[in-house]
Amino acid sequence: MSSRNKDKIRQNVRGRYAGIAEGKSCSCCSAPQESAKLGYTEQDLRDVPEGSDMGLGCGNPQAIAALRPGETVLDLGCGGGFDCFLAARQVGDSGLVIGIDMTAEMISKARANAEKCGARNVSFRLGEIEYLPVADSSVDVIISNCVINLSPDKEQVFAEAFRVLKPGGRLAISDVVAVKPLPENTIRNMDQYCGCVSGAMAIAEQERILRKTGFTSVKVTPKPESREFIHTWFPGTGIEDCVLSADITAVKSGGK
Repeated sequence: MSSRNKDKIRQNVRGRYAGIAEGKSCSCCSAPQESAKLGYTEQDLRDVPEGSDMGLGCGNPQAIAALRPGETVLDLGCGGGFDCFLAARQVGDSGLVIGIDMTAEMISKARANAEKCGARNVSFRLGEIEYLPVADSSVDVIISNCVINLSPDKEQVFAEAFRVLKPGGRLAISDVVAVKPLPENTIRNMDQYCGCVSGAMAIAEQERILRKTGFTSVKVTPKPESREFIHTWFPGTGIEDCVLSADITAVKSGGK
């Protein structure tokens, strides 16, 4: 894919999610009321500031991250900060959570949410996940919720993730993966790209890229039960037969 086409995709995605941050509705990811179905507890939903749970995920990366007090956590595509605030609770005052989003409107929303709840161990930065504004080897855990599929350059995303993780650092990602070849009309549909479908990678390709980047202990686990909410994203298209939510984990066991 040419750099011009990649930039066109980024601009479309940025525009779509800027609109969501400003309260416009769209057919992307799950509906807000489904967060409890993604693996979050009622306590999780009560513990975050109002407006941070925007219902844009496809899973719960907290459930596979095994976060510990004192860790530094990076959230790729933080949106309104929902997963960041939950992570901040787990790493405690001695830890730090950094949220990255390429949409200025989302960063403004996340910062306002942080102010509401007085979160002092959370920081939000404007940036693209392909070019992270984060220092080398400075992060213990990277989480992300249904965002990497939106990138037109996923190899670069994982290369950046590897760069900023400390040796022994880990990935804990919820994302959409392709379990069958996507129809050509889906691949060409920008609405479905922005809606977390057209950009889904095949499981084998995702595993290949992660291992090529240098990650070990790579595991991609699709969740068949996710068909229940995925079919609501684009009703009548049958996309729930082609893509599923998956837990993606890996470890940076070496490197700089």
